[in-house]
Amino acid sequence: MMVVEQLIRAAVSLRDDVGPLGDALVAEGTVDSVYNPLEYAWAPHEAFIRRGGGRGAKTLLLGMNPGPHGMGQMGIPFAATTVVRELLGISGLEVGQPRDPHPLRPVNGLAHPREEVSGTRLWGVLAEYYGTADSIFEHVFLVNHCPLMLFSGPRAANITPDKVAGTTAQALLERCDEHLLEVVGVLGAERVIGVGKFAEARARAALAGTAVEIVGCWHPSPASPLANRNGGADWRANVRAVLP
Repeated sequence: MMVVEQLIRAAVSLRDDVGPLGDALVAEGTVDSVYNPLEYAWAPHEAFIRRGGGRGAKTLLLGMNPGPHGMGQMGIPFAATTVVRELLGISGLEVGQPRDPHPLRPVNGLAHPREEVSGTRLWGVLAEYYGTADSIFEHVFLVNHCPLMLFSGPRAANITPDKVAGTTAQALLERCDEHLLEVVGVLGAERVIGVGKFAEARARAALAGTAVEIVGCWHPSPASPLANRNGGADWRANVRAVLP
């Protein structure tokens, strides 16, 4: 349980540190709205850490930041409604609201009606490869590099962290690098798989000089041609090739 408690402390510290940085991004006009699911969806995030954080995984799957229909709803990396309920067995937990909710980006929590495609794809291949959630967590644990969702413009477009610039954005990414280092240390992780080029690049920079192996895999986003090629078969093979 020591690992779980250390992961929870690390997540609490990250949650509290990135909040003001997100507010600063809005204040300086870099983005129009910021959601911190580690605040309003803390209950399922903590449940996820307790469910999977102490089962001995030495490989970390690193995402970029929350998806609007996934972690942005449920606080769980690469979440998708049916995955969280049926595979992870997490349900019935309260999810609050962002401090400044955008009318075009409602938060429905664990009852969110739309599936996050990236989540169904990634957890789907993990379940196909390992079987049960317990078996998955004996091999891999999942973390997003940045826990914030960033929105901009009249349509509240989802802005990924690689698309923001400036000193505040840099401070945010550096704080997220520190959290990655902390999680790797707590898990005793030997390998980090960056899901997509951005996550892989952040891992390489943050873990430079360590013995941790850094590899990458294609991102499962439906916006990625690689993820959709051959009906997703090429993407699944690409991910399986780097899984322990």
